[in-house]
Formats: sequence, C-alpha cells, structure tokens
Amino acid sequence: MTRLPAPLTLFCPSGSGTVRTYGAHVVSWAPTGFDPVLWVSSQAKDSAGEAIRGGVPICFPWFGPGRSGDLKPAHGFARITDWNLADRIRNYDDAAAATARFILTHEDIDRQLRGSFPHKFRAVYTVDFGAKLTMSLTVTNTDSTAFEFEEALHTYLSVGDSQRISIEGLDGARYFDKVAQQEEQQSGAVAISDETDRVYYSEGTVQVKDPAMARTITVAKEGSANTVVWNPWTEKSKAMDDFADDEWQSMVCVETANVLDNAVRLDAGESHTMTQILSVGRGA
Repeated sequence: MTRLPAPLTLFCPSGSGTVRTYGAHVVSWAPTGFDPVLWVSSQAKDSAGEAIRGGVPICFPWFGPGRSGDLKPAHGFARITDWNLADRIRNYDDAAAATARFILTHEDIDRQLRGSFPHKFRAVYTVDFGAKLTMSLTVTNTDSTAFEFEEALHTYLSVGDSQRISIEGLDGARYFDKVAQQEEQQSGAVAISDETDRVYYSEGTVQVKDPAMARTITVAKEGSANTVVWNPWTEKSKAMDDFADDEWQSMVCVETANVLDNAVRLDAGESHTMTQILSVGRGA
C-alpha cells in the first residue's frame, strides 16, 4: 500500500487545522484556546485507495451505496481521489482565516471508480480555518445533459462522552432511520443510546451540547436539505477494522448533506453550493 503524503497545515491567529490533497480531506481543526473539534480514529488507515476514518470526508457523487443500494465505492469516489490544490493562503499574522481551495473534475477520476456516474463535472472545495471552520463544496455540471448527485460533508466531531451529549435543533423534524429502515419524527433533543444512523429532513442549524468537555459545537449550513447523525455504538464498532472497539464513546457524526429524496439535480451549465460552518463555544 502507498502511504499518503503528510497533510497541509494552515493557521492564523484565530485557529489552525490540517487538510490533505487526498480526498480534499480536512483532518483537524481547533480554534485558538480550544481542544481539537474533529475526531480521527486511532485505527484510521493512511494509504491510497482507502477512506480515512475521521475528520471530514467528502461524500460525492453518492452517499453510502447510493439510492440504488449497490454503488461502489461506498460514499462515492471523491474521498479516495487526489484533488488538485488550486491555492492556499496560510500563516498570515493578520488574517481572519487561512484558506485552501481544491478542484476535482471528471478527468481526475479513474474510469472504473466513476462507475455509474459517467457525467462531466467540476467540483471546487474551499476550506477556511480560523475561529470557525467553513467548508464550501460547489459542483458544476459541465456536461451537455442534466444529472443528479448526492453529497455530504461527513463530519466526525470529538466529544467527551457520546452517551451524555444532546443534539439540539432537530426537534419535530422527520427522519429516515437507516437502522430500523423506517421514517419517524424527532421529539426533543437527539440522544445517543444505541446504534444511530438517521437522515433528517432539516435545513436548520444544529448544536451539539457536550457536558463532559464543557462546550457546545454549532453546525450551521447553507444549501443543505439534510442533516445526518451517526454513531456506530458497540457491535458495529467491533466489526470495523479502522475503528477501535470503544471509540464510539468519543465521537458523533453530524453531517451536512443532500441525499436520498433530496439529491441535487443540475441542468447543463448549472452549479450548486453546499456550505458547512463549524464553531465552538464554552459551556453546554
């Protein structure tokens, strides 16, 4: 297996982080004065062709096995492909954020990986590290006919104890429970008390209240119709070779997405932008 090159480090007075060209994968981020906000498994793989367990993988152009249920690789090809680093601005003493911008087109994708997505496209991913972490994914249809795609910023958040957190902002929202394979409606805050894999139909901001770390992580977004909440719990953790058995206790995924019935349709020449903004404050 070919090991991945070291990630790029970007920083400014208000915060810092790391990002790889492989998958345009944000690996870490911490505002100045705070502990790291993103989680990465101690068993995460570090080789080409493998997905990285943690940080913020980009799921595109399908989510999971896709709406057909049989697409491979899981979560699409974007997270296991080298993106082109277009530019970066880092280490500026007076900058509000350090920025990196990546570009991926259909020409960068191996034909075998493209599978059921033979369309021409251009994806631009811009990451701003600072007091907030802002990630924007813009997809443009450069083909002559329309196509649909799913997308998600599969964000792994570091928490002190997943059984004690509460996820607020989804009360009353409908969701598809991928574990129970049925639609339900949220009542109150989301708590993690078993394997959790839910696609919420919600455009709103979410807050992760974490009493064990005495902080609140806010996940704001634009251009997103879904919020995905995931925690593998005990048995699924044991079944994954890139996830330590007890690590479900120190993480939760809160993902900005457009998936399932909310897949994005673009006519020729059209673009769509999905943005996620993470911030953190003291107290839960």
